[in-house]
Amino acid sequence: MAETMSHTHRSGAVAPPDPRRWWALVLLCLAQFMVILDITVVNVALPAIGAGLGLERAALTWVVTAYTLCFGGLLMLGGRLADLLGRRRMFLAGLTLFTAASLAAGLAGDATTLLAARAGQGVGAALLSPAALSILTTSFHGGERHRALGVWAALGGSGAAAGVLVGGLLTSGPGWQWVFYVNVPIGVLVAALVPVAIAAGHRRPGRLDVPGALLVTAASAALIYALVRAGESGWLPALGIAILLYAVFVVVQRRVPAPLVPPGLLARRPMATGVVAMLTASALLISGFFLCSLLLQHLLGLSPLRTGLVFLPVAAATVAGAHLAGRLITRTGRRPVAAGAFGLAALGFALLAQAGTGAGAWTGVLPGFALAAAGLGAGFVIATTTALAGVDGHHAGTASGAVNTAHELGAAVGVAAVSAIAGASVGSGTAAAGGFTHAFWACAVAAAVVAVGLPILLPGGRPAPTDGPVFAH
Repeated sequence: MAETMSHTHRSGAVAPPDPRRWWALVLLCLAQFMVILDITVVNVALPAIGAGLGLERAALTWVVTAYTLCFGGLLMLGGRLADLLGRRRMFLAGLTLFTAASLAAGLAGDATTLLAARAGQGVGAALLSPAALSILTTSFHGGERHRALGVWAALGGSGAAAGVLVGGLLTSGPGWQWVFYVNVPIGVLVAALVPVAIAAGHRRPGRLDVPGALLVTAASAALIYALVRAGESGWLPALGIAILLYAVFVVVQRRVPAPLVPPGLLARRPMATGVVAMLTASALLISGFFLCSLLLQHLLGLSPLRTGLVFLPVAAATVAGAHLAGRLITRTGRRPVAAGAFGLAALGFALLAQAGTGAGAWTGVLPGFALAAAGLGAGFVIATTTALAGVDGHHAGTASGAVNTAHELGAAVGVAAVSAIAGASVGSGTAAAGGFTHAFWACAVAAAVVAVGLPILLPGGRPAPTDGPVFAH
C-alpha cells in the first residue's frame, strides 16, 4: 500500500489498488480501537487505582486528563509529521510509544510514574491515529473508501462501549494493572504485522512549521483542559488562553512560508462541514455514554460489569449504523443519510428522556440509547467521508489530524455540557431523575437541529466514483 501509489493522481488516473489493503485496514482499525478503548477503560478502574496507589481525587482526575490532553493537543502536529516523514513510519512510532507507555502504566508504583505513562500513551495515540486514518484514506477509493471509513467510524462508539465492559472485567479479575497490560500484546502483534500489510512510504519535501505546531498544540491542550474542567476553578482563564492562542495561530499560518495547516484546507466547505459534523456526533455519543453510565450505576445500582453488558448492544448498533451509512452514501448521497442519521439520534435521546429513572436498564435505557448510537454511528461516517473527500494525498495526514481533533474536542464539549445541565439536579430521588431528563432532552434537541441544518451545508449529489483529490496547496 505504497503511499506514493495509493492515492488518486492529479491527472485523474487511479493507481491499481494494493491487494493487501483490507488486511491493512484490519491492523489500522485494531490499533485505533485500542486507542479509543483507552479513553473509557480507565474510568471503571479509577477506584481500584486510587486504592492501590493511594491517590487522592485530584490525582485520579489527572489519570484521565493527562491522556486526553496529550492525545487531543498533539493531533494536528501528528498529522503533519505523517505527511512529512511518512505515514507508516509515524504509525509505527506512535504504536511503539503507546505500547511501551501502556506497559509502564501497568508497572507504575506511584502517581508520578502513572501520570507520566498516561501522558506517553496520549503522545503515542496522537502520532498513531492521524497516520492510520491518512493511510486508510489514500488506500481506498469510491465505494470502497466509504465502506472502509464506515468500519473506522464505528470504532468510536464500539470502543467507548467496550472500554466500560473490558474495564469492569479486568478490574474485577486480574486487577487494575491489566487495563494497561492488555494493550501490550495487541501493540506487539500489530507492529509485527505492519511491514507485511503496509508498504513503506517516503519522506515528502517540506518543512515543519515549529511555531504553528507549538501554538496549535498549546491552544488545543488549553481548550481541552478548560472543557474537561468546565465549572471548576481555573477553567475560564484556560478557555481565554485557548482562544488567544488559536487567534495567534491563524495569524502565524498566514505569514509562514510552510504553514502547519494550509489556509485553504480548513476553508473548504466539505472540510469545515465534516469537522462540524464530527464535533456534534462525538459530543452526542460520548455524552450518551457518560449519562447512561452514571444512570445505570449510580441510580439503578448496576455494577460496572453489568453496565458494560448493557452497552454491548449499543456498540453493535453503532457498528451497524456506520456500516449501513457507508453503503447508502454512494447510492443516495450524503444529505438524506445525514438527515436520517441525526434524526434517529434525536428520537433515541427523546426516548431516553421520557423513560425516566424508574424504567429498567434493558427496557428503559437500552432501546433509546441503541437508536441514538445507530444514528450517531452513521453520523461519524458522514463526518469523515465529507471532511476527507477530495483532500490531496500530500495533506491527508493534516486533514486526518483535524478530523481526529474534532472527535476529541467534541467528546470534551459534550461531557462538559451535559454535566452542567444535569449537575445542578443530580442528587437523589426525583431531583436526580430530573437532571438526567433535562440532559437527554438537550441532546435530543441538539441532534434534531443538526438533522435539519447539516443537510443544507453538505455537498449535494452522490460522491464521485473515485472520490479523488481536489485540494492542493
